[in-house]
Parts: sequence; structure tokens; C-alpha cells
Amino acid sequence: MNFIHKSFAELNIYEWHDIVALRQLVFIVEQNCCYLDLDGKDKLAWHLMGYDKNELVAYTRLLPKGVSYEDYTSIGRVLTHPSVRKKGVGIALLEKSIEQVEQLFGKGAIKIGAQQYLTAFYQKFGFEVVGEMYLEDDIPHVPMVRL
Repeated sequence: MNFIHKSFAELNIYEWHDIVALRQLVFIVEQNCCYLDLDGKDKLAWHLMGYDKNELVAYTRLLPKGVSYEDYTSIGRVLTHPSVRKKGVGIALLEKSIEQVEQLFGKGAIKIGAQQYLTAFYQKFGFEVVGEMYLEDDIPHVPMVRL
């Protein structure tokens, strides 16, 4: 697995195409969820891309403090291609995401809006539930923070 991260301005059109296509595959088609993926935050984010044999198979969006949460940096749009699930790619992706957030924005608390069924996965990385379940696009989520 080869990871690279780029600001929005550094992405080329092929990388951006692959990111959007993978996000649509997972969040819109696979999860059967009609929502506006392009929410304006991408231009302010760093994009962490995981490649296997030159194919984008893992992705997260790394957000500075104040973009998603006023007092927290954040990791969002966490996904892996269906073909690489259950192979440790998600673990490697989240480890690298935390490392990159700390490198880019400094050490500090990270807040995420996690799909509720993934709570135990995020807890393995030090994230703790800090609020009540809420629905986002009809999918149960929970706020989580890693100190």
C-alpha cells in the first residue's frame, strides 16, 4: 500500500476523478444514500490516497481545525474499496490518517462523525464516543474524539 497526501490545489484531474468515483461507489451506490458529496470542504482539505498497484483503494479527507468542527481537526470520508476490505487496509488507512493530521496540523484532539456500526473500529485507535447518536443522510452516526 502506497499512501500519498495532497492539498486540493495539488491534485491533478485524474486523481480528483478517482477520488470522486470511489466516494460515489462507496457512499452513494454501495450505501444506497443520495446526498451531496461535494460539500465545499474539499477545497480546504488534504486528501490522503492509498494505492495498490496504481489503483486508488483507500481514501480519507483530512480537515484543519475550524472546517468541520470549530475546535478540532477532523478525518472524514473514510473509505476503502470493497475489493480490499478485511485485508487490513482500513487499519493502515486510519493509522496513516492520524499520522498525517498530526504532521499537517499538529498534535491535538481529532473529532469525527463515525457511522455508528464502526464505533468499535475507531475505538481501537483511541476515539471515544462524546455524544448521542444522530442521523446523517438517514445513516446512524456518533460523534467521536481522539485526545
